[in-house]
Amino acid sequence: MIDLNDIMIFARVTEAGSFTAAARLLGMPKTTVSRRIAALERELGVRLLQRTTRSLNLTASGRLYYEESSQALRTIEGANLRLAEARAEPAGTIRISAPVGFGGHFLQDAIFEFLSTYPKTSVELRLTDDRLNLVESGIDLAFRTGVLEDSTLIARKLGSTHRLLCASPDYLARCSTPDVPEDLARHDCVIAGRSAQAQWLLEGPHGQETIAVSGRFAANEMQAVMAAAIAGYGIAQLPHGVAEACIKDGRLRRVLDGYTTPTGGLHVVYPSSRHLPPLVKAFIELAVRRLNAITGNSDDYVIVSR
Repeated sequence: MIDLNDIMIFARVTEAGSFTAAARLLGMPKTTVSRRIAALERELGVRLLQRTTRSLNLTASGRLYYEESSQALRTIEGANLRLAEARAEPAGTIRISAPVGFGGHFLQDAIFEFLSTYPKTSVELRLTDDRLNLVESGIDLAFRTGVLEDSTLIARKLGSTHRLLCASPDYLARCSTPDVPEDLARHDCVIAGRSAQAQWLLEGPHGQETIAVSGRFAANEMQAVMAAAIAGYGIAQLPHGVAEACIKDGRLRRVLDGYTTPTGGLHVVYPSSRHLPPLVKAFIELAVRRLNAITGNSDDYVIVSR
């Protein structure tokens, strides 16, 4: 039976270009390397290498054998690496990006459990509604909602999300409660964006409706939108989880109960699916487990936007 170690030594000699260089890489005597290659050739019954005092070249059989066997070696090495990663205790710092509302209300519990479970780890959480370039920003993974565009990132779908229409009790006492979407045109609305005017797409009993809205305050950051709604500056669209928390504690009331925004996806995204550090893999699995209990249990892989 052919020894896999002999095949590995043959591959290293081929890649290094000489017995001397391969012996140095492998940490073994040159004579041992030469002896193991000779043993492999005897087992195979073919000459793999043409040796001279000045050069070392693959024979036709050697080239074919290297091309086929090196692929198998890479598969084995990859399996060994993944097994080692699976056994390794997660350690180090993981950098995470998430939308403000989502990160503040849902993600923190997953982070606290992660830190408690893996004492050798630390977390840097960056809450922003901007879609950062993960590679340029040094972010290991990000949580994103809504429609995702094509790119080279890998995304794991956790579930779906939508927004509710909410306003403070004070605002509704002063300005009345809208009964139908068309009433929003005469209300102040808190706009999530860079302009104090917007087109809101709503889904309700009659399908989708587009309503032109405006207001005195606009912000491209959800925490500011929520704060403005709580302070009584108008009706806002807030992520479902954020809205429910504010409604429960009485800071906001839901309006137009039969209407929400169209449902969008909730994803965790990361730059590459190959050779992820153990701590990144561990956090993704922990977050998926916790968040699926809230948002559903989808597990789809797609190509998404940076």
